[in-house]
Order: sequence, then structure tokens, then C-alpha cells
Amino acid sequence: MTQESATDGKKRRFLIAATSVVGAVGAGFVATPFVVSMTPSARARAAGAPVELDLGKLEPGMMITVEWRGQPVWVIRRTKAMLDLLPKAAEKAADPESNQPLQPDYAKNATRSIKPEYMVVVGICTHLGCSPSEKLKIGPDSGLGDDWPGGFFCPCHGSKFDLAGRVFKGMPAPVNLRVPPHTYTSETRLLIGDDKKGA
Repeated sequence: MTQESATDGKKRRFLIAATSVVGAVGAGFVATPFVVSMTPSARARAAGAPVELDLGKLEPGMMITVEWRGQPVWVIRRTKAMLDLLPKAAEKAADPESNQPLQPDYAKNATRSIKPEYMVVVGICTHLGCSPSEKLKIGPDSGLGDDWPGGFFCPCHGSKFDLAGRVFKGMPAPVNLRVPPHTYTSETRLLIGDDKKGA
């Protein structure tokens, strides 16, 4: 083999390797827009992505609001006194057994929740879509009468809901507040919008 043919062989191998590398990089650049176009946008993720929150700092009797699918979701850490009033409120509720399918099966109970201590409901009135205001105080301090068991009052048309999101009898709202799918990923971590991890 001559020195000239050996040099040509090295050049050929170098050119093949260089062309392969450039081709692979080029294919990556060409494929990137297609791959990116298949991933959901930030707006799409916000529209339906689950929301996780830490309940560790939520004191008994407090409520926080988070946004899920563009809707307010209320999370209340109910006190023992609040839980004790639920049977009394059930007597006033239009659907005390939650027979309307407005909650997952695991929340079809007296507290409409996985853990009795925590209430998780969509904060939109089931009448015309107003957002009720929380009236967590009970009795005369509530402004809604001595027998007010705590809950929510919709100022638009006067619908009242208890601390399990159940609508009272005779109200404009036809059904209870909706309980979104949710689960607990740990003792103090709540995932709203996904219940596949088990309740």
C-alpha cells in the first residue's frame, strides 16, 4: 500500500465520521420543533394539571384558596367544633347523603372528604357560578343567625352551604358544591386534580 492511498483512507474515514456527526446534530435540530410541539403548553398544563400544596402550615379553622383549572378550590382545616356541627347541618341540607354525583366515591360520606379534618371543594356556587364567601364563624357572631352552623353564603342570590359544602333546603342553588378529585401524597401534602395515587 502506498503512502498516498493510506492518507486517502484516513481522509475518507475522517470525512465519513465528520459527516455522520454533522448529520446527527442536524437531525436533532430538525426534530426539536416537532418534539416541542407535542409537549403541552404552559397554558394547557395550567388548564388541567394537578395542583399540589403543603397543608403543614394550615392551622385548625383556617381556609386557603388555590386555583385549579381556572377555578377556586377551597381547602379548610376543620376544627373538632366544626365537625361536631355537621350532623346538625345535615338536618338542613337538601342532599345530606350526597346522592348527587358531585364528588368522587371516596368523598361520599358525612364529611364529604378523605380525611374528616380537611374539606376540599370547588368554590363556585352551583346556582349561577358566583363565588360564595366563607362564613366560618358560628352562632350570633356569624351575622347569619344564632343557629348558623358555619359554612358559605353566596351573596348573589342567598344560597347557603355548610362546612361540608352541602346546600341547605330551599336555596336557589340546586345541588351541593363540587368536590374535585384529590389525594394525599403524604401526611401533609395534598394533590388536587388527581386521585390515581389512591385515597
